[in-house]
Amino acid sequence: MRVHPVRRVLAPVLAAFALMTAFVAPARAATITQVTSFGTNPGALRMYRYVPDGLPSGRPLVVVMHGCTQDARTYATNSGWLTIADRYRVSLVLPEQQSGNNANRCFNWFQSGDTARGQGEAASVAQMVQRMRNDYGSTNVYASGLSAGGAMAAVMLATYPDVFSGGAVMAGLPYRCASSLVDAYGCMSPGRDLTPQQWGDRVRAASRHQGPWPTVTVWHGTSDYTVVPANMRELVDQWTNVHGADTRADLSDTVSGAAHAVYRNGAGAAVVETYTINGMGHGHPVDPGTGPRQCGTAGAYVLDVNICAAHHSAQKWFPPSP
Repeated sequence: MRVHPVRRVLAPVLAAFALMTAFVAPARAATITQVTSFGTNPGALRMYRYVPDGLPSGRPLVVVMHGCTQDARTYATNSGWLTIADRYRVSLVLPEQQSGNNANRCFNWFQSGDTARGQGEAASVAQMVQRMRNDYGSTNVYASGLSAGGAMAAVMLATYPDVFSGGAVMAGLPYRCASSLVDAYGCMSPGRDLTPQQWGDRVRAASRHQGPWPTVTVWHGTSDYTVVPANMRELVDQWTNVHGADTRADLSDTVSGAAHAVYRNGAGAAVVETYTINGMGHGHPVDPGTGPRQCGTAGAYVLDVNICAAHHSAQKWFPPSP
């Protein structure tokens, strides 16, 4: 069959266009909305959510928790998670702290009453997840957060390991590093040095769960003087112990300029990963742009370091929908 000359010329152009648009997130029509009824809310948190238009039932859910002085909307946008939700067709829960709970709007990751299963802020976040499951049939659930939000992500993985499949901790701290505000400052700097067994025992004591346990990815900058990088090492100690893995990396390489390490369990599965970003201070890593691996917008505690943590987290947790 003879091909029309115009079609012959346009064919490679159309093919290139199709390839480029395959990686472009759909235009955003959905908006962040507040949900006012999601349970007893013992932690007195606000619930916001983002659900891409036309999202099929049963898609994964990511709980995204902001850092101190931040709010849910701005952090979800700047961190790149809104872009990722559109790109990968997943929904987001965006818990927000109130100044009445904490003057700096930090999640209370250091208060025993907010970090126990069935209590306080941890229970409020779990109730948000249940509301999303009721409304959208959400299946696999993940947690991500920055600083106090990162520490709270670790809280959720420890207290509700039957709910969460994995999490990403950005500049955060190990579960139950602190039990008071005074303890919290010591954990942030210079950090607390416990054995892997001691750290792991704190997670195991948080629930009656016997496994499988959530996978954990830890992101930290080498120049973080707010939550010192020693906390990354302690998080690795904690979660490798929980998974029955040793503390020696099974793979060490570089991803977009960041030092990357993978820790595997006895079955060879990657259970803990770390990304160490040379020279980065206290913040969430982003790589602004429209490329398939880019996302985020630089802002307060959201830092342009040429790698978008939200993208790399999503890439591991779930593939794009067809």
